[in-house]
This record gives sequence, C-alpha cells and structure tokens, in this order.
Amino acid sequence: MEEKILIVDDSAVQAIQLKTILETDYDITIAQTAEDGLAYASTGSYSLILLDVVMPGMDGFTLLKKLQEEVITQSVPVILITSLSDIENEQYGLTHGAVDYIVKPFHPMIVQARVNTHIKLYRYRKQVEWQSMTDQLTGIANRRRYERYSIVKWQEAVRLQIPFSICMMDIDRFKVYNDTFGHPAGDKVISAVARALSHHLRRSTDFVARYGGEEFVGIILGGDAMTVYEHVCKLRKRIEDLHLPHTPSVSPWVTVSIGGVTVIPKGSDDYRTYLNIADTMLYDAKRFGRNQVVWCGDAMRQLREK
Repeated sequence: MEEKILIVDDSAVQAIQLKTILETDYDITIAQTAEDGLAYASTGSYSLILLDVVMPGMDGFTLLKKLQEEVITQSVPVILITSLSDIENEQYGLTHGAVDYIVKPFHPMIVQARVNTHIKLYRYRKQVEWQSMTDQLTGIANRRRYERYSIVKWQEAVRLQIPFSICMMDIDRFKVYNDTFGHPAGDKVISAVARALSHHLRRSTDFVARYGGEEFVGIILGGDAMTVYEHVCKLRKRIEDLHLPHTPSVSPWVTVSIGGVTVIPKGSDDYRTYLNIADTMLYDAKRFGRNQVVWCGDAMRQLREK
C-alpha cells in the first residue's frame, strides 16, 4: 500500500510542483488552506505532511502547533517548506515539532531524498510502536494501545454523534484456575479467550484489548444499546462453548462475565465516567452469579441475561 502524503500550501503552482516530484512513489493529497489541511490530517492516515509556512489566515507555524496538540496527528512527521531562510525561523520550526526544513526554491532530488528518509523513519517508528502496543501473550492490543485508541474513537463519536459502547470482560474465578492448573495453563486460557474475542469483535468499528491479567476491554462504534447487548451475549456464549475445562468444584467450563454501556456522547461528557459505568456493570455481572452480561442501556436502564 502506498504511503500517503499531505501537502498544505496556498500556492497551487508550488503544490502541483511538489505533487509531480512525489506522486510516482506516494499517494498525494493537496490542501490549499491551513484549515483544510487540519481537516484532512484529522481524518486521514498520512505518513508525512509537507507544510508551507507563509499562508494567509492561519500560517504554517500555527497549524504545526495544532497538529502537535491533536492525538490523531501528533505523531505524523511534518516538513516545513518556506522561503524564510533565516536561522531563527528554522530553529522555531524544528523546536516546535517539525522534523525537517526545506527552503525555497527547492531542488526535486533534495525533496525526494528528504521525503524518502522521513518516510523510512516513520515506518520504522510505527513498527516499533506497534510492537510496544501489542500484548505479547495474546497478540491482541495491549492496554497502552487501548488508551490511545479509546480517546481517538470517543472524539470521533462525539463529532459524528454515533453510539459508543464500552465493554469490560473478566474470566470467571481465574485465580482458582491458576492455583489449580498452574500459570502456563492459565496463559493458554487467556490466549484462547483473546482469540474468541478478536474473532467475534472483528468489524472495522470493533476493538478489543487485554486490559490486564484476565481482564479485557472492548469498544464498539455504532449500534443501539439492545443490538450491542445481544451481540455481546452471543460473545459470552461463544466463550462458554469453547468448553475449556475449569475446576470441577467451580464450574464445568471456563466462562466470562461482561459489563458494558452504550451512549451517544456529547462534547461535555467524560469518557472515564462511562468506563466506570461499564466496570460497575461488570461488578454486577459477577455479583449476580457470573457467566452473564449486564448492560447499561437507554436512560441508564440495566439489561441482564439472567
């Protein structure tokens, strides 16, 4: 897949010139205002941004600052392109988050070389970042990746006014299982449950991560409370149907308890409030006897399997 580059430049001539230099190797998008550049950057997965400094209205330095403040864009490298060749402006750009500085008039080979270098660095950094955000035991996302993803998707749900569901899941009486069968067997159970979760929550709008120990967290975008609740009930049943033997005195099979909440978030809402509600629903699922789903739906009405 081609890497995507965003060019933000009010000069159509210069933007087309840069596109011509780079379009053989990269997928190029052009924005001719800083405002459009910010909108594109916030919605697309760009590997590099080429940013003109001198633009009417919002200038490149201001846009650079805004890109650094947004979670979804702050890791995207930015090369400043400008006719401001004095040391003070170059230092200002580099100390405020730009990775490089190209002075006009530029040479095509220099542009290609610098872009190629920063694309390679970006790929390497993303690979290392991906490894640091993957749970080594299960291969699914870890808590660090969940925390970043949840912020981005919560903001997206606020902007689009779509339902956002948080799902907390816990393997029932896992300490007893570990004490009886040992930690290697416990690790196999955690991995098997993770596989089932990722198989069931596999749409592009679904996300699942290992939250810690035997606990998992899921995020589902779209779908009303009842639809998501019924979908999660099938997930709970799927894990029970794996027929992973538990301690006979506890339960025939390994099961999970699940708690969750569905909300259409407003800008004034705090994500942590709803995460705590999902955690409370999980606590209720355990309190009511485990191996069940308890969900907080419309008007904070509680939905229960049993």
